This record gives sequence, structure tokens and C-alpha cells, in this order.
Amino acid sequence: MDLLPPELRSENMRRIRSKGMKPELIVRQLAHGLGFRFRLHRADLPGKPDLVFPRHRKIIMVHGCFWHGHSDPDCVDGRRKPKSNLDYWLPKLARNRQRDAEHEAALADLGWAVLTVWECETRSTAYLAERLRAFLGPG
Repeated sequence: MDLLPPELRSENMRRIRSKGMKPELIVRQLAHGLGFRFRLHRADLPGKPDLVFPRHRKIIMVHGCFWHGHSDPDCVDGRRKPKSNLDYWLPKLARNRQRDAEHEAALADLGWAVLTVWECETRSTAYLAERLRAFLGPG
């Protein structure tokens, strides 16, 4: 059962945005600090990727664990499931995962390498910096 009344839950859900959220800002700051320059949310690419590194032909997608269904058993948000209105939420979340896979495949077909960074991975900036450096190569 939802602890918030419907009006407050609706207001809360309306405030959730797809761009410029904290996990994405952390990844952007780390990538920039490592010396990489990128473009944001290119609409001409499938899925409007979060960070695009044209010179390297690489893309970083930053996914929220709940919204994109992070399957890591250690991820609390990825394991959390909605408690109400399941007929709406379960297909919606499944469609998000399916769409992510479609976008990643389309990007690969276009010659882009894709790295998915999960929201829970942004909590350890040292680990994330190493992961970005390994993916993007020498700056």
C-alpha cells in the first residue's frame, strides 16, 4: 500500500525528470574531470543518450535502478517493486527495459559502443572513475 495520498504521489511522480538528475550529473562531472568532452542528449541518436563522446564513438547511458530495472541482487532500488496499481507499473517498467535493449542494439548497429551506468554505481566515485577510464580509454 502506498504511504502517500494520491495527490501527493501524483505530484511526486510529476517532479521526476529524465535529464540533469543527480546520478547523471555525477557521471558528467567525473567524465569531464578525466579530461573527456561530450555532448548531451543527442536527439539524432536512438534513445537520446545521456553522454555522447563523438570522437571516441562511445556513449554512456545513466539509468535509474528502479525505472530501468537494475537486476543486480545487491541493488535495493532495482529489487524494489511497486506495491499498488501493478497492472500499470509492471508492464511500464518491463517496457522500459525492452526499450533500453532496443536502443542499445540500434546504437551498436550504428557503430557506437555503449556503457550503462546504474544509479547505485554513482555512490562510489572512485569505482565509477575507473570504470569510465576503462571504457573511454586514455583521455
